[in-house]
Amino acid sequence: MPRLRIAALALGLTLASGAQGQDFGGFRRGGEPGSFDFYVLALSWSPTYCDGEGARRDRNGQCAPGRGLGFVVHGLWPQYERGFPSNCSAVERPLTRNAVEAAGEIMPSEGLARHEWRTHGTCSGLDPLAYFKAVKTAREAVTIPDAFTKPETSLRAAPIEIARQFVMANKGLRPDMMSVTCRRGQLQEVRICFSKDLRGFTPCPEVARQNCRAGEVTVEAAR
Repeated sequence: MPRLRIAALALGLTLASGAQGQDFGGFRRGGEPGSFDFYVLALSWSPTYCDGEGARRDRNGQCAPGRGLGFVVHGLWPQYERGFPSNCSAVERPLTRNAVEAAGEIMPSEGLARHEWRTHGTCSGLDPLAYFKAVKTAREAVTIPDAFTKPETSLRAAPIEIARQFVMANKGLRPDMMSVTCRRGQLQEVRICFSKDLRGFTPCPEVARQNCRAGEVTVEAAR
């Protein structure tokens, strides 16, 4: 299995812990919609998901053979400086067909889109269509490094090297504005912090501390 070798000088990443799921100092169920500090765009490595729960949950959707997905949008999460809100609406607002179509442009399944709207979108202060347009805006602002667009063979890489690739590919992005997470020795997600107005990346120390601490992780080939 090839290894991705990239110098990691002057990055200053703190590889604190192998995060699994969203773990930023504790969530607060509920919250005032629109009252948060910044967003986190979570880009999930689809092969890792499909090696785990996705093999059962999404075997005919995101994980269907031949889809060839690499990084996919997991969600756009409103964050506090410490912790994050969730499920901010006591009354679930149904997604319109326009909202579902907008979500389909940047998310791998309708089920994921509905879950993300309910859990995170309701905390954004936006209506469903505007929320998914915001997700698209954030996704289009991130360039996926060439090595991870759709690798045909699996590789091994240090999390700090993966972070460096993203920093090099995205003007204005710094290591303290993102994290690389892993699960069972595999690349799980790259999480990138945006200002609340989505006009640029923003520092997010609590998120950055969630970097995977493994020396190397496996990046399974897209399939």
